[in-house]
Amino acid sequence: MALAQKTEKKHTPYKDLFVSFSIASLAAMSAVTFSNPIEVVKTRLQLQGELVRAGTLSVASRPYHNSFQAMNLIFKNEGFRGIQRGLGVAYIYQVCLNGSRLGLYGPVHNTVIETLGLQSAQSKVAAGVFAGGVAGVVGAILGSPLYLIKTRRQSFSPVFKNIGHQHEIRGSSFAALAQIYRQEGVKGLYRGVSAAVLRAAMGSSVQVPSYMFGKELLMNRFNMPDTLPTHLATSMCSGFLVAVVMNPPDVISTRMYNQGVDPKTGKGLLYKSTFDCLRKIIHTEGFRGLYKGFLAHFLRIG
Repeated sequence: MALAQKTEKKHTPYKDLFVSFSIASLAAMSAVTFSNPIEVVKTRLQLQGELVRAGTLSVASRPYHNSFQAMNLIFKNEGFRGIQRGLGVAYIYQVCLNGSRLGLYGPVHNTVIETLGLQSAQSKVAAGVFAGGVAGVVGAILGSPLYLIKTRRQSFSPVFKNIGHQHEIRGSSFAALAQIYRQEGVKGLYRGVSAAVLRAAMGSSVQVPSYMFGKELLMNRFNMPDTLPTHLATSMCSGFLVAVVMNPPDVISTRMYNQGVDPKTGKGLLYKSTFDCLRKIIHTEGFRGLYKGFLAHFLRIG
């Protein structure tokens, strides 16, 4: 009688990573389907009244009054296609972003812990924040060309031509990227990447600590149980803080991505750099200009 041999499953880290990547990408794409209309609204609110002194914007130049009215107006004038502009390239961007997060977070986190010999829970949390920041920054760099096309697609309106520079992209997003490369080179593809990196770094540095601190505060000081409502409340509070920190670089990156380009020099028509964009916004629109589209931003994050 032959003895039954037990077969042991081999550990396949690449297969596990692929499965995790696929699940995370599908989840992110599902979320993007619902959040993309808010992203369209946010983009247009951030571009409305670009470099126009506060209080001098005419009624005709201000069709969008708030996030909810803007969404209704876009849907009314442009239909479902208008409210979901840039959805296709947003899917690809999320896949790239999740790939960098899943591929880099674990190795960076483990390397920091092993190199510095971290033992305490607090130090490991700090290492996690650092690893998240690194993964976010790399994802922002890799996905910057896609985010550029997404911003330009979402800002385009066949009805309101005075909302930022209007880039009417015909054909696929990849054809648009190829055209930008032919006309402006690699520099054109990565226009605005410095602001995107700043946004990713600032958001990652706040998201994890604010969530953990908020959860601890609600459970210890207000005696809330470790249940779903507590996690939801914590997520909302954390999302608000992330939006407060991220909105200024988000406005700057939107402006940098969307600005017109001189066909002869290949330089932006409005801004020379991230700092130049920041300076001009504060000078002409005031500090409030950096928080345009804040509610839409918070709704998307929270």
